Amino acid sequence: MDKKEVFQFYKRVFSLALPIAAQSLITIGVNMLDTMMVGSLGDDPLSATSLANSFISIYQIFCMGLGMGASVLVSRYWGMKNSAKDETDAEAASRALKQTVCLMLRLTIVLATVFALATLFIPDMIMRTYTDDASIISYGVRYFRYSIVTYYFVGISLVTTIVLRSVGQVVLPLVVSIGAFFVNLSMNYILIFGKFGAPRMEVAGAALGTLLSRVFELIFIMGYLLFIDKKILFRLKDFLMQTRTLLGEYIRISIPVLISDAILAIGNNSVAMVIGHLGSTFVAANAITSVTQQLSSVVISGVSQAGAIVTGITLGEGNREKTMRQGYHFFGLGLVLGCISAGFVFIFSGSIIGYYKNVSPETVRIASQLMNAICLIIVFQGTNSIMTKGVLRGGGDTKILMVADNVFLWVLAIPLGIFAGFYMKWSPFLIYICLKSDQIVKTLWSFLRLRSRKWIKKIDTKSTK
Repeated sequence: MDKKEVFQFYKRVFSLALPIAAQSLITIGVNMLDTMMVGSLGDDPLSATSLANSFISIYQIFCMGLGMGASVLVSRYWGMKNSAKDETDAEAASRALKQTVCLMLRLTIVLATVFALATLFIPDMIMRTYTDDASIISYGVRYFRYSIVTYYFVGISLVTTIVLRSVGQVVLPLVVSIGAFFVNLSMNYILIFGKFGAPRMEVAGAALGTLLSRVFELIFIMGYLLFIDKKILFRLKDFLMQTRTLLGEYIRISIPVLISDAILAIGNNSVAMVIGHLGSTFVAANAITSVTQQLSSVVISGVSQAGAIVTGITLGEGNREKTMRQGYHFFGLGLVLGCISAGFVFIFSGSIIGYYKNVSPETVRIASQLMNAICLIIVFQGTNSIMTKGVLRGGGDTKILMVADNVFLWVLAIPLGIFAGFYMKWSPFLIYICLKSDQIVKTLWSFLRLRSRKWIKKIDTKSTK
C-alpha cells in the first residue's frame, strides 16, 4: 500500500471500529455493574449469575453467528450495490440485502423461542451442568425466572445492530447503547437493593434490570431499521418477502458461521463447566477476570468486526489484491492491539480485583493468577480474533473457519484443560493457559491461511438476480 492508501485504510477501519468498540465498552460496563452489584451480595450470588449468564451467552454467541454470517453477505451486497454498473444490478443487490435481513430475523426468533422454552422448563437442569452447589443452583434458577423473554429482545437487537454496522451505520447503535446503559444502571440499583420503595430482589433484580434495558434497546434499534433507515430499506412488509432464491447462498456462507459459533459457544461453556466444578472460589474469580478481559479487548472486538465489513465491501467492489494488502495490515494491527490489551490488564488488574471487598481471600488469590494468564493469552487472542472473526470470515472462508475453530478447541484446549485441572491439579495460571491454548495455535494458523489466498471466496451473484 502507498501512504495515501494506508491512510484511507486506517481511517476507514477506525471510523467503523471505534464506535463498535465504544458500544462494546458500554455493554461490558453493564456486565461489570451487574457483577459488582451482585458481588456485594457474596460469592454464591456472584457465582450463580455468572454461571446463568454463561448459558445465556450461548444464545448470544448463536445470535452473533447469525448476525455475522448475514454480515458477510450484507457487506458484499452493499459493495455490489455501490459499484453496480446499471440500475438493474443495483436493484438486485438491494433485494438480496433485504432477503438476507429477513432470513436472519426469522432464524433469530426461532432460536430465541428454543432458549426461552429451555429456560422456562429446565432451569435447574441447566444450572446443574455448571455446578453441584445447591445454593448456587437456587440463585441461578431465580435469575433465570426473570430472563425468559430477554432472549427475544437481546437477539433481535444484536443481529439488527450487526447488519446496520455492515452498511456503515455505527453511530445509532452506540447512542442506543448509552441509553440502555443508564436504564440498566438505574434499574439494577433500584431492584437489586430495593431502593425508592421497590422490593429488594437481589439476584432477580439484576435479571429484571437487564430485561428492561433490552426492551429499551429493541424499541430504538428496530424502530430505526423499520421506519427511518435509507440504506437497507427493510420495512415491516418485508418480513413476508420470498427468500427462496437467496436461501442456498445464505446457507453456504452464513450457516457455517452459525454452526462454528454455536459449537464454539458450547465448547466455551464446557470450559465454564470445567471451571464450575473446580469450586465456587474459582468460579467467582473467573467472573471477576472475564469482565476485565472483555474490557481490555473492546478495541480488538471493534477492529475484528470492522475487518469483516471492510473485507466484504472491498471484495464486493472486485478488488482482490487490495483485500490481500489489507489482510496483512489487519494481522499486524492485531499483534499491536493484543500487546496494548495485555499491558492494560497488567496495570489495572490489582485495582479491579481490590474493588471486590466481600469476596474471600482465596478468590482474590485465584483471580490474581488468572489475570497474569490473561496478559499472555490476550496477545494471541486479539490477533487471531481479528483474522478469523474479521478478515477471513469477511472473505467468505466460513467452512474452513468452522472446522479450524472447533478442532483447536475440542481436540486441544478442552482436553488439555481437563487434564490440567482434574488430573494434574496444576495452578489456576496453568489451568487457564491450557483452557485457552487454542488461541495460541489459531494465531499461527490464521497467518498461514492468509498467505495461502485460499480464504477469498466468490459470492454467487446469481442469487441477486
